[in-house]
Order: sequence, then structure tokens, then C-alpha cells
Amino acid sequence: MDTDETLQAIRESVRAICTRFDGSYWQELEREGSQYPIAFVDALTESGWLSLLIPEEYGGGGAGITEAGVVLEEIHRSGGNANACHAQMYTMGVLLNHGSKEQRARYLPEIASGNLRLQAFAVTEPDAGSDTSRIRTRAVATDDGFVVNGQKTYISRVEFSDLMILLARTDDPKDEKGAQGLSLFLVDLREAGDAVQLQRIPMTFNHHTYQVFISDLKLPPESLVGELHKGFRHIIDGWNAERILVSSEAIGDARFFIDRATTYATQRRVFDRPIGMNQGVQFPLAQASARLEAADLMRFEAARRFDAGQRCGPEANMAKLLASQASWEAANAAVTTFGGNSFAVEYDIERKMRETKLLEIAPVSNNLILSYLAQHVLGLDRSY
Repeated sequence: MDTDETLQAIRESVRAICTRFDGSYWQELEREGSQYPIAFVDALTESGWLSLLIPEEYGGGGAGITEAGVVLEEIHRSGGNANACHAQMYTMGVLLNHGSKEQRARYLPEIASGNLRLQAFAVTEPDAGSDTSRIRTRAVATDDGFVVNGQKTYISRVEFSDLMILLARTDDPKDEKGAQGLSLFLVDLREAGDAVQLQRIPMTFNHHTYQVFISDLKLPPESLVGELHKGFRHIIDGWNAERILVSSEAIGDARFFIDRATTYATQRRVFDRPIGMNQGVQFPLAQASARLEAADLMRFEAARRFDAGQRCGPEANMAKLLASQASWEAANAAVTTFGGNSFAVEYDIERKMRETKLLEIAPVSNNLILSYLAQHVLGLDRSY
């Protein structure tokens, strides 16, 4: 089976799952108080899509970022939201690339089978924001491991995760080394008890994110992932994968908006003619479609380079930037097309618009991407 056939087969399989979770499913979750989509996540887990990036030797799918991106794109194109579970696709990369042989053997098969969930990546802090080098959560070495104290914020899915990747300071408090003094730990939340407290942050859409308060959390020596003080470098390795996967979600959102809007423009009649005959409706959709296809090409180029083991930082960042912008433009074009109906819950435009706006801001702000491109592609002086 060639690449095109493989990707088409993935699309059809994921689409079949998503038909069981249509707009009414997501609307009902919000009406019930923003409930976690457990049935949806379980269906993806059981079908093996969330373990697609885990090598076959550990029970996973052994696929690449290209295939994983298509899975996420199709979820979003179908009107769903992979934010509830997408982290399991890339957080396991930390274990795969930097974990010990024992860590990989112990956890990856359990994650692949669905017996363990690795959905939480605890990096962001209230007083650090996008400047990861300024985090204050600290892991102090002891005779039998580490003791961690600190606070994290906007840590998504942690309530529904068995394991959490945690970034903490391990350098000397008197001689902090910024990003060079950080280490990664694998926390078993099932054993953390009261040392880890969660407080959910209410959001404008159905997204489960939390403040995490850590008090005297005891971790064994084997919880350290990779090298001591090399944690920041370890997570950078996963950022390109994250950007490519998020760009895939944005592309799926954009296709959702354009699909829904063009269908509506064909069926909706005003003044005895379809509204799609009007250039005021046509042109925004056509422009959004053109920008979507350009972003899609960059997404696939970034994924190709990533899967080939080539340098792909500029391409991954460009893909995330262009895809999130294209999705937001498509959302606005859909609002123009639906008019007042775009604000009615039944059409799903307002829900998806709330969801896709996040992708311009997280997991990295587009302004930081522009700064990265200015410095590393154009050769301009660093702006921050």
C-alpha cells in the first residue's frame, strides 16, 4: 500500500469512529457542564490511534508524524476535538527518546495497550508563562530520590491521566542556570496522593486544564527521565512534533468550517437564489480555502522532514503559524456565510470557533513563532 492509500485508509477509519460522536455528542458534554469525552477517548484508544507513534516492539502502531497528523486532522474535520487526548501522541516521545531502557519497557507497552494514560505534561507556571527558563518548581535530591515542591498552571487532562511528565529545577538555588538547570521526571499520579492537588480552570469551551499544586512530592531515583539538568533540551526535541500535530488539528478545523459553509451556502436561499452565488459569501471562503491548502503543504513538508530525521524546526513552526491562521480565517468566513445562525448551538460553528482560536495561542503563541522565524530563518537579532 503506497503512502496516499495508507493515509486515505486512515482517514476513512478515523471518520467511521467520529460518526459515532457527532455534533450532538459534543454539545451534550458542554450542556452537562463541560464533561470529559470519555467514550470518545476510549474509542480512539481501543482502535489503537492514540498509540500510533509508539514503536511496534512496544505494542504501538510504529507509524510516523505524517500518519498521526492525519488522524488528528480527520477528528477535527469531523467536528470533534482531539485536545482531550492528543498529548498521548507526543508526550510518550520523551520516554521513547530519553527514557531509560527500563522506563521504556515498563511504561510504553502499558500506554500502547490503554492500561496507562500519559496525557499530562507539566511545564507552564503562573510566573513564567512562555519563558520556561524562569520556572520555580524545584526537585531537591535526597538519599532516596527527589522531593518536589511548586506550582504548575494550564496543565491539561491531568485529572484523566495516570502519568505526568514534570519539568522542575534541579540546579543549586544559589547558582540557578536558567534552562540549563532543569530536569524531567515521570510522576505516577496514582501514587502521588495528597502531594499533588488539582484545581480546574474554567474555560470558554470544553477543555480540561488545571492548576497543579505540588507539596513535598516524593519521587524515586528512577523517576528521572534522561540526564539530570538536561530536561529543557529533552522537551525541545518534542516541540517540533507537537507543532506539526497541532497544525494538523488546525487544518482539520479549517476543513470543517469550509465544508459546512459551502454546503450551507449551496442550500440556503435568500431573494430566490442560493447565498453561495453572492461574491460576498464566495470570496471569503475561496480565500480561506487557498490559504488552507498552502498551510497543508507546509504541514506535510514539516512532517516529511521530521519522519526522515531531518532538521525541521522552521517548517514545523511555519506549519503551526500558517495552519492556525488559516483555520481562524475559515472560521470567520463560516460566520459570514451562516450569519446569525453561526451563533446557534445546533450548527456547531460557534463551538468550533471557540476551540480553534486556542490554536493561535497554544501550545505556543504565534508571536513567539514569528520571533523564532525572524531569528533562525532571517538571521535577525533575537527580540526577547
